[in-house]
Amino acid sequence: MNCLGCAWQSTVVLLLLMNASPVTSSDESLFPRFVEPVPNVTVTVGRDALLACVVEDLRGYKVAWVRVDTQTILSIHHNIITQNPRISLSYNDHRSWYLHIKNVQEVDRGWYMCQVNTDPMRSRKGYLQVVVPPMIIDNMTSTDMVVREGTNVTMVCRATGYPEPYVMWRREDGQEFNCNGESVNVVDGENLTISKVSRLHMGAYLCIASNGVPPSISKRIVLMVQFPPMLSIPNQLEAAYVGQDVTLECHTEAYPSSINYWTTDRGDMIISGNKYVTALNDDSYSRKMKLTIRKVSSRDFSSYRCVAKNSLGETDGLIRLDEIPAPSTTSTTINYVPTFPQRKKGKHKNRWRDTSAENRVIGDYEVEEWKDIDYESTQSSSSSRIHGFIYSTFAVALLS
Repeated sequence: MNCLGCAWQSTVVLLLLMNASPVTSSDESLFPRFVEPVPNVTVTVGRDALLACVVEDLRGYKVAWVRVDTQTILSIHHNIITQNPRISLSYNDHRSWYLHIKNVQEVDRGWYMCQVNTDPMRSRKGYLQVVVPPMIIDNMTSTDMVVREGTNVTMVCRATGYPEPYVMWRREDGQEFNCNGESVNVVDGENLTISKVSRLHMGAYLCIASNGVPPSISKRIVLMVQFPPMLSIPNQLEAAYVGQDVTLECHTEAYPSSINYWTTDRGDMIISGNKYVTALNDDSYSRKMKLTIRKVSSRDFSSYRCVAKNSLGETDGLIRLDEIPAPSTTSTTINYVPTFPQRKKGKHKNRWRDTSAENRVIGDYEVEEWKDIDYESTQSSSSSRIHGFIYSTFAVALLS
């Protein structure tokens, strides 16, 4: 503050003292009195603050507002002294005196005194707390990162605010992740360090800063992990019959994304068309390669190679397609002679042999016939009865 300002403050304080009316102890009841303390006020930066001072029996005394830590007089009675345009004064019936501070800044934080120019001076103090919501300091915070698999990585998030913000990290998808050998959902602190990062760490991470002053704030940082292609094959041997459609499949992982294609055993690249259909399904850094061969012919029974390559390397895998016989169905009519008659609860059970093939038993199959004896005796059967048994003719389908 310049010397002129200092002189002005001294003059004002002197005037306050000069205007004070000396009062003896017998005049105690004539002193102004504060009805209540000046309340402490908490306000978010950028908003308006109001400090209140209530004085009874003020009479001819005057009220002043003073900034304690800087010893700055802000107002005397009805007059604004400070040159700060954000400060104003209001009052009500010479009893309630209000100090208004617009667009509060952090520099306004501190003690404010309401004083009356009695002798000795009487005063009350209130504290203006200015809180600041958290802010992330972009130029001190990590951006999206690309690292090699197996290296160590540290992501940094710097935040400011008042009170000092609490900073935490988590994955955007909410999944747990391995942090230095421990599976965690949340990591506290401004730094997130991952040792020997793997492809499983790939994804978006949120740095979240909060200090109880809304709103909390976050920053999204994407971690990409580079590694050469890796390949796995669910079935290295496939089989089909002539005329069938068959699909071969390979699974690959790579970042940066790999170039994927199929070749024949002669090394010719397979192009999708009427004969071959290639498909590629992406999921983050993994892919499923599919090759469908339509209407397999004898020339198609061979080996096929799936290939994946990126800037860090390449890999391939081999699938062999073998031929199997096509299924067929044969229908034949066989005469059967019943053997081992069994009866149960008025019914009998027959097991049958093929009489057209020297009493040959039919493979592993049994043909069973249950007949109601009473029903059998009342029916005029078209079949012949020999030795108490029934001849019947059945058509049986045999799979070759």
